[in-house]
Amino acid sequence: MSDLMRAVVQGTYGEARDVLAFDQIPVPEPREGEVRVRVHAAALNAADVYIMRGEPIAGRLAFGLSRPRQRVRGRDLAGVVDAVGPGVRDLGPGDRVTAEADGALAEYACLKESLPVRVPDTVSLHDAAAVPLAGVTALQAVRIGGVESGDRVLVNGAAGGVGSFAVQLAVAAGAEVTGVCSARNGGFVRSLGARALDYAAEDFTRTGSYDVVIDLVGNRTLRELRGALTPDGTLVLASGNGTPVMGPLWRNAAASLASPFTRQRLRSFLARANREDLGELLDRVGKGDLHARVERTHPFEEAVDALAHVAGGHARGKVVVTLREE
Repeated sequence: MSDLMRAVVQGTYGEARDVLAFDQIPVPEPREGEVRVRVHAAALNAADVYIMRGEPIAGRLAFGLSRPRQRVRGRDLAGVVDAVGPGVRDLGPGDRVTAEADGALAEYACLKESLPVRVPDTVSLHDAAAVPLAGVTALQAVRIGGVESGDRVLVNGAAGGVGSFAVQLAVAAGAEVTGVCSARNGGFVRSLGARALDYAAEDFTRTGSYDVVIDLVGNRTLRELRGALTPDGTLVLASGNGTPVMGPLWRNAAASLASPFTRQRLRSFLARANREDLGELLDRVGKGDLHARVERTHPFEEAVDALAHVAGGHARGKVVVTLREE
């Protein structure tokens, strides 16, 4: 194996075609408690775009003030373990795994043994790469919303990566689901099992009829979202755009402050990588109960174009970059 590998790297904040480039960088060596994965596929997320642009500005406290601390883009990967560091006990060379981890758009990535989950034999690495960040976020949002059979659930941003999983999970729980999307994505949302609501033609914020509203976009005020709920409904705020400086932080803080004073339950959360949740999702994908809906697959050479497409805000389902054939 060569001592160098190809990777998509970034040295400053901006748009994909302006700040991303391919480079040859050293193949990482696993340290104690780490495994090295030969990456076969990497899925792209809105989180990649936020870090790439350095938005919101407050987020730079976490991922770098003037430039990203992590040069290699990408957060979702699937591949095969090819080396392990000292102290690794549960995984070994040849294991097929997937994880949410930094540096996914590279031929190899090292990550803590606590992050990756084995991929069932019935699931391709291509599909497995699409699950970690989006799937776990959706699962935690549906869980926090307390979605039950018979609930009327609205998902704002239903056609996106997280939304496509959230709709399926809510439908599987027995809920009657409405997905807010553009007119062009109506057919896609209906294929997930939901009623499609065109945000340009209908205003969902004055209905007062939904037991649970899951907001994945951040383009509506707290007052508007509460207007879609029943008097004792639950609002789940999962990230989203918000303002350029603070992102969704002010709105989420306002929800936390207001929640004790209303019958409505206002919940904001930041999804966290969780092996048990990821394992549950992979098991459901393996059984055919859940589907990773991939809109586009790009070869590694088109990774920058793929991220530019996601940054445009109109990706349908997931976008996956293939580095190697399985």
